Amino acid sequence: MPAILGFIGRRCLATLPVLAGAVVFTFVVMRLLPADPAAFLASGPGMGQAEIEAIRVSMGLDRSIPEQLAIYAGDVLRGDLGRSYTTGEAVVDDLAARLPASLELTVTAFLLAILVALPLGVVAATRPGSVIDHLCRAIAAAGTSLPTFVVGLLLIHVFYSELGWAPEPVGRMDVMLIPPPVVTGSLVIDALLAGDTGVLASVLGRMVLPCLTMTAFAVAPLARITRGAMIQVLSADFVTAARAAGLPRRMVLTRALRNAAVPVVTTLGMVFSYMLGANVLVEKVFAWPGIGSYALDALMNADYAPVQGFVLLVAIAFTLVNLAIDLLYGLIDPRVGRIG
Repeated sequence: MPAILGFIGRRCLATLPVLAGAVVFTFVVMRLLPADPAAFLASGPGMGQAEIEAIRVSMGLDRSIPEQLAIYAGDVLRGDLGRSYTTGEAVVDDLAARLPASLELTVTAFLLAILVALPLGVVAATRPGSVIDHLCRAIAAAGTSLPTFVVGLLLIHVFYSELGWAPEPVGRMDVMLIPPPVVTGSLVIDALLAGDTGVLASVLGRMVLPCLTMTAFAVAPLARITRGAMIQVLSADFVTAARAAGLPRRMVLTRALRNAAVPVVTTLGMVFSYMLGANVLVEKVFAWPGIGSYALDALMNADYAPVQGFVLLVAIAFTLVNLAIDLLYGLIDPRVGRIG
């Protein structure tokens, strides 16, 4: 246990430069964009250059970029990510209010992708050249070549506009229903806790299309990596020896899957991290009130603070997922677990 805690401590320290780089990079990029928040706020009638300059001074935009960065870094260290002028709320509060919606969508799609991709990759590897193998490669090619927003728009067109099977792709639940009391922020869990089957059915119905969109994005790399890793392991000498010794097929596959787990787990972590960032367009297409649509709306309005807060939050999530993957390595393969 002390070795594990020491490892976690060292990895947490190692992530600090990454988070600092994310803060600086995002801050500088936002200041280089050809957009002026002061001009956006002073776009009403009767506003002139004097009003714009006054707003710039009040927002601190008249200072140099290094000076603004130093002030912002100090605020971040105190847990203050600034205030959004489009919502009028603190960015920390906005992100906390919208994060459950994004996690609800991302985690559901991620689990669905695992249930589809891992068996598909294993079966394709054990039956090379079969229909399943061709299907796996076709799904991998389609998933990596089609942008997520195209998949989302296609699903909306087919299942909502043409067939009428899906509810309108707007929001998390029917606007005519009363939301359950907020306990976790997840409408599925909160509806279950409240015993409100009407809200639960509405929420699950609206989750289908965005979840399928994100699942299509995640299945492709997971299935391809699983198939490739299993093919490599199944051609190893120890598998040939196990088969020659007459071991049951299930036992051989279990051993092979365990040896192929390291690249698969690595891909799982990367895919989950990418899904958190890639859900920006999916949330926008389906009007899903998560952190992705929040950041995109802020970017369109030149609202610096929410975008910077979103990038920092995703960077923190990315480092936490990578830490979890490194810990899993030690459980999967003790040789990898012997770290420093």
